This record gives sequence, C-alpha cells and structure tokens, in this order.
Amino acid sequence: MSEETSLQVEEINQDSKNLALLCWIGTIFFGFIPGLVLYLVKTDDEFVREQAKESLNLSITVIIGYFISSLLFIIVIGMLTMFAVGIFNLVFCILGAIAASKGDSIKVPYIFRLVK
Repeated sequence: MSEETSLQVEEINQDSKNLALLCWIGTIFFGFIPGLVLYLVKTDDEFVREQAKESLNLSITVIIGYFISSLLFIIVIGMLTMFAVGIFNLVFCILGAIAASKGDSIKVPYIFRLVK
C-alpha cells in the first residue's frame, strides 16, 4: 500500500481522553455545566470538543425529558417517565465515559442535536 491510500490514525493524547472522561462523568452529577464549560474552553482540542458537544446535547435532551415528565406527573405516568429519563441519562453517560477513556467517539441515539 502506498502512503496516500493508507489510513492515517490520529493518536489522541491521554489528557484529551481524561478531559472527555471527566466531561461524561460530570454530566451525571452536574448536568449540562461540564459539557458547556469544556465546549467553550477547549476550542483547540477536537476530541474533547466533540465529546463535550455530545454530552451537552444529551443534557439538553434530558432536561427536556424531565420537563415533560414533570408535566405528566399529574398523571401517574410522569413518575415512570422521570425514572426512565434518569436511567437513560445514567446509561449513556457511562457508555460515553467508557468510550472516551478508550479514545473512541460516541454518538448517543435518540437525542436532539441542538449544538452543532
């Protein structure tokens, strides 16, 4: 294979992996704040910015889900949907943290991609 046709794999440094991991773990506890801070501060690191954008989109979707669940709380179904949104948030934050620690990107399904 020539050099032109070979795939060039860009190595992601450990600092970028650690910041992306902290972003996903921070999203579990602090909501949209870690994703927003890293998205605005780390403009030079593409991997961290991509992971912060994805966690920020997840947080926005979860906030919308909690709002709709609180409206549905008048009926009993709101309690179930609030529980489901919480589990959805926890599961995909953990999957995002695992992927970020390996240096992989994750695209969370079923979320609104409001931050481009």
